[in-house]
Amino acid sequence: MSGTFVILNQLGHYWGKSGAWVSGSRASLVACWEYRDEAVNTLFELGSKDTDLRGEVLEAEAESGQPKNLIVSEHPVPVVPEEDSGEPDSSLETPSTDPH
Repeated sequence: MSGTFVILNQLGHYWGKSGAWVSGSRASLVACWEYRDEAVNTLFELGSKDTDLRGEVLEAEAESGQPKNLIVSEHPVPVVPEEDSGEPDSSLETPSTDPH
């Protein structure tokens, strides 16, 4: 068994392979780095985009390239808003009150 490095935020979420925070309940979704400096560089980039981020790089046990024994966050994972398509959202429109 060898180790791997993961990024953990202040809510106990792990940085995921998809580019979003994950709870850690599925190890296959957690991004891993072989070298600590690669994970630190990624954390720095994330922190430059999100100034409220308080993260840390942790070494985790790994098996078959996936981290194991991760502590699952009790906090809900933040929902990433969908990209703006440039079209107005029809769900926000009010129904017409014109009787004709």
